[in-house]
Amino acid sequence: MDKYSIGKDAGIVWSILSNGQRWSYDKLKEKAGLSDRDLNAAIGWLAREDKIFFETDQNNVDYLYLFTNIYY
Repeated sequence: MDKYSIGKDAGIVWSILSNGQRWSYDKLKEKAGLSDRDLNAAIGWLAREDKIFFETDQNNVDYLYLFTNIYY
């Protein structure tokens, strides 16, 4: 695993999340076709860049979605 492959996987996750929906970890993993290790690295990459947001619902299910930072 290197920065290039993590960045590529982050791009895959970004494109999946770009539809505006909230995704559970398991559904995102299935759609992306990534291993847990690769998906976690990609999520970490996007989180470090403040590009995704995490939310937990009433049933303690975690969801991920895009968070767009707009600075004026």
